[in-house]
Amino acid sequence: MHVTDQAIEELLDRRGKETPSMAWLADRLQYFVDLNPEFEIPTDRLATWLARLDDPDDE
Repeated sequence: MHVTDQAIEELLDRRGKETPSMAWLADRLQYFVDLNPEFEIPTDRLATWLARLDDPDDE
């Protein structure tokens, strides 16, 4: 099991019953990058991937 898998499982265990909005997620991602600027590029990639997930031109 990857460390990421464990973190995702913890996220589901702790927050799985919540229904956050996209605005909430965007705020949390921005706050995370403000605290951890070294993760700006991976966070940008994740946000871009999520934004374009259903875009057939990006597959």
